[in-house]
Amino acid sequence: MEPFVKVSGVVAPLDRVNVDTDQIIPAVHLKSIKRTGFEDALFAAWRYNDDGSPNPDFVLNVPEYRSASILVAGRNFGCGSSREHAPWALHDYGIRCVIAPSFADIFYNNSFQNGLLPVRLPEDDVRRIMDKAKANPGFRLNVDLQAQRVWDDDEEIMLEFELEPARRHAMLNGLDDIGLTLQFEDKISAYEAGQRANG
Repeated sequence: MEPFVKVSGVVAPLDRVNVDTDQIIPAVHLKSIKRTGFEDALFAAWRYNDDGSPNPDFVLNVPEYRSASILVAGRNFGCGSSREHAPWALHDYGIRCVIAPSFADIFYNNSFQNGLLPVRLPEDDVRRIMDKAKANPGFRLNVDLQAQRVWDDDEEIMLEFELEPARRHAMLNGLDDIGLTLQFEDKISAYEAGQRANG
């Protein structure tokens, strides 16, 4: 998994609450268990018209937001089914961080397993970021996991966020659950060898 240390990028404002995983990636696109190839499926029902043409009113189709690497959204982001494809699709598009007041638990956990940083901030602070991104297309933020800080270039927004130390360590070092386990591969092998020797 790619480590997450810091991202500086354009913020796309998705001013909606209760964005569920079927909206993040509709079920019709769940045809692969590979972690890539889902970029075009991200928010497909909102990004495209019925004829397949881009919906010009959707935020990621606005030229200034197309290169976004940070998404800011309303509360309860990632609710609904537990599909891991949701963080896959966001990451595959180029989104490295989602900022919201709250996340659904399973989506929140899945994000850490797939190199996507979910940042919880108070609703008032999320609204400040949302409003600034909407008023200034192309608005950029910096998200520093090492320092656990979020700020904009003119430092009108300067915020700190909390994250469990174990999750922070894993993200900084690019470790999912398998990677964390493999850190103890020598001890696991020694234990298994001892078990075999003792019959």
